Amino acid sequence: MKDKHLHILWTNADPTVFEKMILMYSVNSLLRGWWEGVTVIIWGATAALAANDPRVREQIATAMRQGVKFSACITCARELGVEDQLRDMGMEVISWGPPLTQLLQDRVPLLTV
Repeated sequence: MKDKHLHILWTNADPTVFEKMILMYSVNSLLRGWWEGVTVIIWGATAALAANDPRVREQIATAMRQGVKFSACITCARELGVEDQLRDMGMEVISWGPPLTQLLQDRVPLLTV
């Protein structure tokens, strides 16, 4: 495998999708050595879910302790009023337009959910 870092673009704000796909796959990917690194990109309504749902917040904190990186779209976070909460969780909050474009142009592993 050429690129051993997976990026997951998380746009579906259904808590079950988070728990049974995003969380499960990202954590197991690291624990089982499927990928050397995993970054979950929080985009859209998922920013509010991540910031406001106590269960999701705790699960994100646990995943971060296990090595999963979470990074949020700053525009989404600001427009949804959750930028400070996401930063307080230890997340990177950046402008994701250019980096996402570069990931796509470079054809690196990207899973969109």
